[in-house]
Amino acid sequence: MNACSCTLGRYKGQTLIEVGSGPTVHSVVSACDHFQDIVLSDFTETNRLEVQKWLRGDEGCFDWSPVIQFVSELEGKRTPKEMEERLRRTVKQVLPCDVRHENPFHPLVLEPADCVLTSLCLEAACKDHPTYQQALKNVTALLRPGGVLIMIGVLNETFYVVGEHRLSCLPLSQTFVENALKDLGFSIQKNDILPMPDRDKNKVSDCEAFFFLIAEKMKNV
Repeated sequence: MNACSCTLGRYKGQTLIEVGSGPTVHSVVSACDHFQDIVLSDFTETNRLEVQKWLRGDEGCFDWSPVIQFVSELEGKRTPKEMEERLRRTVKQVLPCDVRHENPFHPLVLEPADCVLTSLCLEAACKDHPTYQQALKNVTALLRPGGVLIMIGVLNETFYVVGEHRLSCLPLSQTFVENALKDLGFSIQKNDILPMPDRDKNKVSDCEAFFFLIAEKMKNV
């Protein structure tokens, strides 16, 4: 969360698209100061409905105020209330998406974005490496030339647990992810690897490490 907030502060533009937002808004709290329009998206309707409940301020919606307060204190620019109000104004759409489609938002066609953000999405959605490479191509096609991809993911994870459900995950290596992006005409600006402590004792996943990657789409692509 801290890393995402600090990184988004370095980039700005008209539009940011988050692919695979889940039922959350925490990834884009900082972005509302740097982009005019934010598009959130998820494959699952229940996740999209949860986000829309928060955007409307519905009774019983999830309370994101502790996260917003943390970012407000970290950045020191706005009060939590100001940041919350700006975020609600800046998120313009919450859309269904499927990264397996050439256009993840089909039949809707979006203008190329200045920034695409995706976190813990592709490795959960793809069954094998060729499918991942195609999904990565589909997602990065949403960027304009010169635009920035911010991607958070896990390395060498085969499963994760949500509640009582054990879900599969496509194991990835750092080299595979970086080469897949280079093949698509991206320049890797940064790729921080955060090893998972006590992996053998982890009951909710066998993740080896998290990665936090920033890549720029070359202008001649």
